[in-house]
Amino acid sequence: MRIKTGSYGGFTIVELMIVVAVIGWLLAVAIPTFVKSRDTSQLGVVYNNLRAIEPAKDQWALDNHKGTGDVTDLPTLSDYLKNGKIKQVVNEVYESNRIGSAAYATTNVRLGTYAPTDPISIP
Repeated sequence: MRIKTGSYGGFTIVELMIVVAVIGWLLAVAIPTFVKSRDTSQLGVVYNNLRAIEPAKDQWALDNHKGTGDVTDLPTLSDYLKNGKIKQVVNEVYESNRIGSAAYATTNVRLGTYAPTDPISIP
């Protein structure tokens, strides 16, 4: 004969609170790491886009007999860029600058150590 003790086969409130605390701690550790890795990869794409603009400027200058200080812009360089354009990742704006000057980008969000509206150039 079996005696019922009145307990049910479930989790206690303390066990549930421990599980919730562990999940919260894991999220607190994981979310900042995810955000940092996303910012790092977006900044890497901006750097690569800037690296694509520089040789396009050089090739355009050679083909059009232009020299240091001549003005150019992205629509002019479209024939020298892959697929004719630069793919944006965070709605950044690219400035190709004059021939001989480095191109830069600006964005309205913080990327890495760059504050919003700071010019981002190739390191």
